[in-house]
Amino acid sequence: MASVLLSAIFASSCSSNSGKDEQKKDDLSVEFVSQESDKKIDVMIDGQLFTSLKWPDGVYKPVLHPILTSAGTIITRGFPLDPRPGERPDHRHHVGNWLNYGNVNGFDFWGNGHSGERSDIGGEIKLLDVEKLSPGKGEGIIIAKGSWVDAKGNELLAETTEYHFIAKGAMRIIDRITTLKASSKTVVLEDTKEGMFAVRVARQLELPSEGEITLLDAQGNPTKVTAMSNEGISGNYLSSEGATGLEVWGTRAKWMNLYGNIDEEKISLIICDHPKNQSYPTYWHARGYGLFSANPLGAKDFTEGKEEVNYSIPSGQSVTFRYRLVISSNSHLTDAEINELSDDFSKKY
Repeated sequence: MASVLLSAIFASSCSSNSGKDEQKKDDLSVEFVSQESDKKIDVMIDGQLFTSLKWPDGVYKPVLHPILTSAGTIITRGFPLDPRPGERPDHRHHVGNWLNYGNVNGFDFWGNGHSGERSDIGGEIKLLDVEKLSPGKGEGIIIAKGSWVDAKGNELLAETTEYHFIAKGAMRIIDRITTLKASSKTVVLEDTKEGMFAVRVARQLELPSEGEITLLDAQGNPTKVTAMSNEGISGNYLSSEGATGLEVWGTRAKWMNLYGNIDEEKISLIICDHPKNQSYPTYWHARGYGLFSANPLGAKDFTEGKEEVNYSIPSGQSVTFRYRLVISSNSHLTDAEINELSDDFSKKY
């Protein structure tokens, strides 16, 4: 990995200043700043941080954290890597944006580290190498190699992931194309709701809730809060099939829109499924407390046992999962706009 990561800054000669002309809004430069000692690669758009690919100790998987809008607003939860006052300190394994699964040959890649320590049955996704860093106008690409290992360090799956970071005016897009290849034996991804392509969002994008919850205070201490006003909590879900709010959980849809405001900024956060993925259109493991996840393999939980998916990858064979994450700033995207983005994603890969 060092041969790539030690090349500290990939700069595009097409960088423009903050006063971009309208005709140049889709020519924004996507650049990478590699910091091997900090186990991260920053993704910069016209010199401004968009997100970072990180592989920190104790997280047990590569993550994109934080993720920012084009206006510089963080839309992911900071906890546990960079906690902020007013956040929920639950589910510490929900970090930024990631892809993993809760039952892989009996090992838990989803919840490993939830207690702050590695579980006895916890799996880990190790980042082995960054094969490619390709900056460019409007789009930059990272290709990374990873290894899904069990609690004893034996490889179950070899991972190759392409991250496509796309800038279009005030919109930011992350396309993730992940191929998993079974190593020495058949790998079974047994049906569970704990998966697969997920993001944990900032407190303001949660759905309003009632009753007692625990939040972080200014000193970073968990504090129980009762009878909340929900002031500034504005999130809501809308699926491509018309489901809204908490009713989206366990339903199927080709895309899901989580929209709300952070201060005065209108934000839409969309995950798009792909027609080539298993179980398209996917099931949604989307919760009011800020977990937003597409799960193509959790039918049993979502259908109350009426359907079941136990997906097998024979030794030496592979499967590819494709997902698009869209972050829109200063507007709540319409269904027509999201359908266009979804269709573009379907055709591109």
